[in-house]
Amino acid sequence: MRISEIQQALRDEGLDGWLFFDHHRRDPLAYRVLGFELDHDPTRRWYYLIPAAGEPIKLVHRIEAGVLDALPGEKMQYAGWSAQREGLARLLAGRRRVAMQYSPRCAVPYVSMVDAGTLELVRETGVEVATSAHLIQFFEARWDEAKLASHLEAGRKVDAVRRAAFAWIGGRQVTEWEVACFIRRGFETENLIADHGPIVAVNANASNPHYEPHEEASAPIRPGDVVLIDLWAKLKSPGSVYYDITWTGYCGAEAPGAVRNVFEVVRGARDAAIELVRSAVAAGHARAGFEVDDAARGYIAGRGFGEYFFHRTGHSIGQEVHGAGANMDNLETHDERCVIPWTCFSIEPGVYLPEFGIRSEVNVFVGDGEARVTGEMQQELVRI
Repeated sequence: MRISEIQQALRDEGLDGWLFFDHHRRDPLAYRVLGFELDHDPTRRWYYLIPAAGEPIKLVHRIEAGVLDALPGEKMQYAGWSAQREGLARLLAGRRRVAMQYSPRCAVPYVSMVDAGTLELVRETGVEVATSAHLIQFFEARWDEAKLASHLEAGRKVDAVRRAAFAWIGGRQVTEWEVACFIRRGFETENLIADHGPIVAVNANASNPHYEPHEEASAPIRPGDVVLIDLWAKLKSPGSVYYDITWTGYCGAEAPGAVRNVFEVVRGARDAAIELVRSAVAAGHARAGFEVDDAARGYIAGRGFGEYFFHRTGHSIGQEVHGAGANMDNLETHDERCVIPWTCFSIEPGVYLPEFGIRSEVNVFVGDGEARVTGEMQQELVRI
């Protein structure tokens, strides 16, 4: 665990400490940042304070006194509820402002792990609780070389499965469900894993961004149909991170003008957001997630389709497909976190009309002084 690095970040943010808390694995972020794992679910509450200076301090229940033994620092124990409160008061004595996995008004749900009652207990000690959203992005959402390599390898495999899926549809009478099964078989062959999905959606179903076909409820794919495929996966190895893309195709030699027009609008919005990130990173300027969303959303709204783009432009990508870093969002939330080096996120604008929906999704990795799309990028509707 990088205690000295964490402490420097706390001082930079004017914080007196970072207080971690867990009960029954409510906060997976705590284990990742602290760099330890348990072979069981903790049944009693534990607290771990990393102060801005000095040694960390633990507060654990006597029944599970060894729960934090893998971590450095002084250990305090409690058993009864009153002793827990007294222990928290001693733990936080002299601190004015500490970070926790909390987000005001739940603005960043991926960070908002601490329950309201625990916040009340901490605040009763006289301490102000600040959000750890920026700290989480820096210490959990950043990748290393191994994670980037796993992402790029997953991307090559997922792109191959995606190409094969569109090709497999052509010349066959198949359903959305059958294509989804084809993709899952492809993932298994390529030693990939996904938490759920994929999305295979035809026409009006493609206007539901989180539609998934089921064996009992699945549309056939016929000539003249718009077909949207959203697929994501990662390597079956510890620490791997996801690759997540969406492509759209048309069953026929030439798509109608209305379909081509919407695709061009979506592609233009995607490219406007990518260019904003690329140019900002190249110039050394930090851009917030909401600004990237504004670039894509403004492009679509300026072409008359604003009301049909009703989700954020992109999300952080990590060991979960929806990671804990900055989201490209000024719709569902106002994400003021800046895009920082060694993080990755999706850019995936969409237009969802009653008759059909189109989305184009790429992954953007920000390195040191450069930002790049990590896989293949759709330029034309796939001809099926």
